[in-house]
Amino acid sequence: MLTDIYKKNIAELYKTPIVQQTAFWSMVKNRLGTNTLAVNFKSSRSNLYHNTGSDSVIDSDLLVLVQQINDSDCIAYVPYGPELEPDFEYQGKFLEELSESIRSFLPLNCIMVRYDLCWESYWANSDNYFDSYGNWLGEPEVFAQEIRFNCNTFNRNFRKPSTNILPTNTIYLDLKPTVQSILGNMKPKTRYNINLSYKKGVTVRRADISNIDVWYKLYTETANRNRIFLNDMRYFEALLTARADNTNSPAEVILLIAELESVPLAAMFLIISGKRGSYLYGASSNYNRNYMATYALQWEAMQIAKQKGCLEYDMFGIAPNPNPSHPLHGLYKFKIGFGGNIYHSLGCWDYPFIEEKYDSFRNLEMVSQGYHID
Repeated sequence: MLTDIYKKNIAELYKTPIVQQTAFWSMVKNRLGTNTLAVNFKSSRSNLYHNTGSDSVIDSDLLVLVQQINDSDCIAYVPYGPELEPDFEYQGKFLEELSESIRSFLPLNCIMVRYDLCWESYWANSDNYFDSYGNWLGEPEVFAQEIRFNCNTFNRNFRKPSTNILPTNTIYLDLKPTVQSILGNMKPKTRYNINLSYKKGVTVRRADISNIDVWYKLYTETANRNRIFLNDMRYFEALLTARADNTNSPAEVILLIAELESVPLAAMFLIISGKRGSYLYGASSNYNRNYMATYALQWEAMQIAKQKGCLEYDMFGIAPNPNPSHPLHGLYKFKIGFGGNIYHSLGCWDYPFIEEKYDSFRNLEMVSQGYHID
């Protein structure tokens, strides 16, 4: 199924809209102490897709992060990769062969590879998993997911971990229409809040590393308010200072701050990769929330992405449906107002190399926060 598999220089990773699969992301992770490697592979189109009418060869690659989990063991993690997405019935077999192929490139003490797949969920294409209002009901039980994912594999060894790492539900907004058309596709309340924010005097400016303290203060307020994981300051410093300009897959990071008379109200990281703009991190103050600064911030980010040639905008993380009990319900309500299409991905899947140690790692993840992987 796969041929010509080899390690290559990180700088040679192909250009992609998936920022987590770029040379830029590798450099960010290297600055934070994580080792990375790039793997190139080829496959005949007929081995991956139905009725292609062609047997041409596809050349693709992936970025792998190698992370120590204790003094003796490590894991391989593939964030939002591989980008190459075969037809449903070939996916398990393809990923199994890829896992066995890259094993020789990984340390001997690597106990597993975890793929954080952005491939579309099987169950997002079945009417049986949507309610009468068109809201997605989510995946079936883990046992049923594993049976489906392991279809056509030889070892039937893929496991679904207890939690996903990167968001599995997002909204992609089409940036190809005119600015007025994009605005017109938003919900009336969202358009109203964008205009209200400007009328109240909110302005949005581009910032840089010198404003990292402003960002981190807002970010800390947001994390504490929503009880979410708090990244270290050095993580955001790495995002703002890493450069991959001399590679095939650079990315541009833009820190935006929304203010009212120089008082910061909200901020966000916009990342441009390939033809996609992504809203990676956002934060807002606990005060003056009636100024709707987050609406102005998103609209400015979308316009910047469009001006830079992006064809789509990734809202990066929502609840799977409008269930008010979901912890991301607020983000769902906010982001859905900007328009776009909801996308549901498969999320994390593990391929163990050392069963006993993998089982211990998985048990630890289930009973505690375990290890923070990203």
